[in-house]
Amino acid sequence: MSGTNGSVAIARPDNEYEQLCDDNGPFLRRYTTEDGVPVTTDTLLDGTTDYTPTGTVQRCEDTVTTNPVIDSTIQRQTGAGTVTIAAGARSVTVNVYAGAPTLSISGGTAVALPAGTSLTWAVDRGGDAGETLQDAFAFTGAAGHDFIVTSTREV
Repeated sequence: MSGTNGSVAIARPDNEYEQLCDDNGPFLRRYTTEDGVPVTTDTLLDGTTDYTPTGTVQRCEDTVTTNPVIDSTIQRQTGAGTVTIAAGARSVTVNVYAGAPTLSISGGTAVALPAGTSLTWAVDRGGDAGETLQDAFAFTGAAGHDFIVTSTREV
């Protein structure tokens, strides 16, 4: 009996993936070759939903500032007056020593902070694609109130 021994190779595309970042954050880019021509396809991180990059595309680790410059503020308020921290801060802290100054976040209802209150709002990732507090903070004191407000923000 005669026959042929051997194997048949079926060409399959070789897919390579890389996570990249644009102005909106991370996405997947798939590199493949179709009929000898290199092809790239961008998707959301699920690997199936089509995605169109916005702005500059770069490696994600290149988008984070490793040593951002931080501006810090501190203000003590005794008696009547308001300390305002604009939206975009990295951290805000208040310590109340006397009285019950009020706090309004982004123009919302003012809430009294009794003596002994210590509150902090903060984010931990900065740089170009970093986090900031989206709210503005307004601390308002009256006669007999004593409090201190600190904040940080990237510059």
